[in-house]
Order: sequence, then C-alpha cells, then structure tokens
Amino acid sequence: MRLISLFLSVAAAASAGEYVVFASGIGQHVDRHETEGTKIRLYAGSAVIEVDAWKVRRCEPDEFFAPAPAAKPPAPPEAESSPDSSPAALADAAADKYGLPRQLVRSVMSAESAFRPTAVSPKGAVGLMQLMPATAQSLGVDLYDPAQNVDAGARYLRDLLIRYDRKLWHALAAYNAGPEAVDRYGGVPPYPETISYVRRIDREYKKASQ
Repeated sequence: MRLISLFLSVAAAASAGEYVVFASGIGQHVDRHETEGTKIRLYAGSAVIEVDAWKVRRCEPDEFFAPAPAAKPPAPPEAESSPDSSPAALADAAADKYGLPRQLVRSVMSAESAFRPTAVSPKGAVGLMQLMPATAQSLGVDLYDPAQNVDAGARYLRDLLIRYDRKLWHALAAYNAGPEAVDRYGGVPPYPETISYVRRIDREYKKASQ
C-alpha cells in the first residue's frame, strides 16, 4: 500500500503502464516494474522506488490509467493567477484526477471534516479527508498539506471503489471503518457510526446529483 507521491503521470508515456496492487489492497499506477531477488523496483517517469517483494500482491496491465493531457503553454506573467485552493476546489480537482464524481468527494469531505483543513479527530485523523498518520505515511503524503491530504483521500476512495467493484456503500464503509471490517462482514459492518456515515454521504451525494 506504499503509494509514493513521486509516481506522477507522464504525458509522454508510450503505454498504459501497470497497476500495482500492494499487500494491503491499495493500488498505484506505474510505468513498469522489475523483480530482483526479494526486491521489486517500480518505475514511474523519472522516479524509482524499491520495495520488498512481499509487499506487492500483483502487477497487472493498468486498465484505469488515462494519459495526462498535453501541457498548455504557460500564461504570460501578467495573466497568471493563483489557483483556487479552497476545500471545494481541492475536492473537485482530486475528483477529476481520479475519475470520481465531484459531489461524491465533496460529500465525503463534508462528512469527514466539515471542510475544515485543520480538523483533527479524537482518534488522530487529520485534515480535510481525515487521514490517519499511518495511512498518510503509507500513501507517501504530508497529511498536514491540504492539497496532498485531499489528493490522497480521493485516491484511496477510488482504490476502494475498484476493490469493491464500484459498490459505493462498501467503499464508503471501508473508508470509515477499514477494509478489514468490510471484508469480515461481507459489506457494511454493523457499527452505528459507520452505518450513519454511509447513509449520510449517500443521501447528500444523491440529493446534490439530482
């Protein structure tokens, strides 16, 4: 589940690359991989990361990879403006990046932090998408950086949707209670907090999508 932030899409990529699924169930796009003894090297553009082979469950052709759009020429200095870094804008950008409905990511952010970048839960989850420190470390992001926090949260939600065959309630329950709980119960676990969480997001998402 080591999703390294150095693995960025490269516009000049010649192929769809690969989708690496780590032992924890989380996936990551890479260009290719090489196995040497007990190590696996993952290549993404100019970035290379080496991990223990046991941490990688499988590598498969990446059916979800979309080539990055061609870079636009930079705007003249006088026309440049600071990008919108509001929570809603960060949610929309991450949703677009990972092929998720914008309102879904906004609804998750609303339930997790009420759009407060400095939110910290009693359990230690931090930021707009309420990442736990261990999760942020495994994703290779700075959980205190709002943009990285939202990007990682949306990426994690996307991977959960893939893991559970696009079943929204399963993915939301796993985001809240962990994939282990969803796997144990074969669906939404019977936790009042998780049931309320899933219903709230589903209700807000459907209402906003009408």
